[in-house]
Amino acid sequence: MAKSFMAKAGEVDRQWHLVDADGQVLGRLATRLATILCGKHRPIFTPHVDTGDFVVVINAAKVRVTGKKLDQKQYWTLTNRPGHIKSTTMRNVMAKKPDFVIREAVRRMMPHSNLGRHMLRKLKIFKGAEHPHAAQNPQPLELK
Repeated sequence: MAKSFMAKAGEVDRQWHLVDADGQVLGRLATRLATILCGKHRPIFTPHVDTGDFVVVINAAKVRVTGKKLDQKQYWTLTNRPGHIKSTTMRNVMAKKPDFVIREAVRRMMPHSNLGRHMLRKLKIFKGAEHPHAAQNPQPLELK
């Protein structure tokens, strides 16, 4: 009788991927990034172990959204004071922090647990084409 394979946290060989977000649709990019961060693209995927890879995203400011999302999608911030809810549109957030838009889209597709938060730390997002992870030799990843 064959036993099921279970990956162990210390035995996972992690790779570094480089993704160019220039012209990519935000939602499709976020789903592919979440899959890679969770490790679901690998045959050794184990649900309770972080088997994912590191991802470096460049040109986050040039990501594309479809429809009227730039003006209709709202991002909310809350304080613990009554009446202190604030909202801003995606267009305003993209102008100030385009990396936040991608990180937030990916975060909402990850598991909502401690493991999901740990997986999200492997996502590195940069506004322009420059990134400080050249020593890790990230391999370009083609998104379909």
